[in-house]
Amino acid sequence: MAVGCLLSGVAGAQEAGFPDLAPKAGWDTLPPAKADVRDWPCWRGPRRDNVAPDGQVPPMAWGAGSNILWQVRLPGVGHSSPCVVGDSLYITSGEHAKGTVNLFCLARNTGRTLWQTEVYRGPVAKLHADNSLASATPACDGERIFVPVQSDQAVVLTAVSMAGKVLWSRVAAPYRSIQGYSASPCFYKSAVIMPVEGAQGCRMVALHRATGEVVWRTTLRTVKESYASALVARVAGRDQVLLIGGESTRGYDPENGALLWECEGPSTYCGATPAVGHDTVYATGGWPKRALMAIRADGKGGVTKSHVTWASDAKAGYVPSPVLHEGLLYAVNDQGLMRCYDASGGSVLWAVDFKAPFYSSPLVAAGRVYAFDRTGKGYVMRAGRTAAPVVTNALPSGAFATPVILEGRIYLRTLGDVYCVGEKP
Repeated sequence: MAVGCLLSGVAGAQEAGFPDLAPKAGWDTLPPAKADVRDWPCWRGPRRDNVAPDGQVPPMAWGAGSNILWQVRLPGVGHSSPCVVGDSLYITSGEHAKGTVNLFCLARNTGRTLWQTEVYRGPVAKLHADNSLASATPACDGERIFVPVQSDQAVVLTAVSMAGKVLWSRVAAPYRSIQGYSASPCFYKSAVIMPVEGAQGCRMVALHRATGEVVWRTTLRTVKESYASALVARVAGRDQVLLIGGESTRGYDPENGALLWECEGPSTYCGATPAVGHDTVYATGGWPKRALMAIRADGKGGVTKSHVTWASDAKAGYVPSPVLHEGLLYAVNDQGLMRCYDASGGSVLWAVDFKAPFYSSPLVAAGRVYAFDRTGKGYVMRAGRTAAPVVTNALPSGAFATPVILEGRIYLRTLGDVYCVGEKP
């Protein structure tokens, strides 16, 4: 298939094969990516903040045989979140032994498989034992589903139609990594944007959503590989592509990939997506040191000494991304310590230790915080400035993926099955 042909020329690719490219005039030819209030079209949702739309009340209690509306098992393994658009749920899964990655379209109300499309078949790169071939969350612009996949040589982005037909596949950049690729794509105007930060050079590329042609490509000023997804947001009065990792947090111009500002920290290796306020970016990471930082996003150039509002201690998270809601920042670290911060000053308002490992990121829905650990437990607590009782639920296998909450339902991918959790009539 097209992916194999594209990859045949990547082996031993030199840096000169993927030069920086400035955008050509007239590249913005498509309507913006659209999302209905019923949709969760990409990583962190329609507003890219991991907050469910208003007026939706998911259950507080569930378990095997309790409030499970449907449950399906997919072949292979994946840690990607679902992408929910219209009556369909799109999710990826990889089979390491076969060297394949498939995109599945499930019926939103029943979980029935409507179609599946193979988006990759080929050699498999070395991955961390907890990673998978399908860890990046697909993104849908209303007409196409975009699926990133790591081969043994590169990161490839494939566009699939809503009917399951492969429209195009493009090599984003050569890639080698210690842990494996996991960054999810995001949208800006006619482009789909993705970072590739690995040992073989670091780039961010914007591809035209309809054709896959390069809109712009820029070399990232990164000295170490990182695993975080980029986020497009309007913050401090301007559109920015925000990215954590490689020893710094950065803002880029989504029109052309130019670096706007850069702040040292929070760490060298990072996996989290920033939370974004009106004029502030909240960045957490990573390894070997950890911190959670608040950075004003109105700067230019190096802003380390001028724009850091506050920074927390070494109990911050590496993989889970924080969520900002009504002036409060909720963050859980990889060991299960959840804390609520006053977003304006960084003071810790309350903390609860779940004493369980985490990869999944917390969400806010209906005035509650939802969090899921790697052992199969899901926790629900009231959002707010004071600590509240925690409701604990359990499923047979743990969650590495972050779930989606829509229309009073939780779409949760575990290490075993994909669940739809909701109140039964």
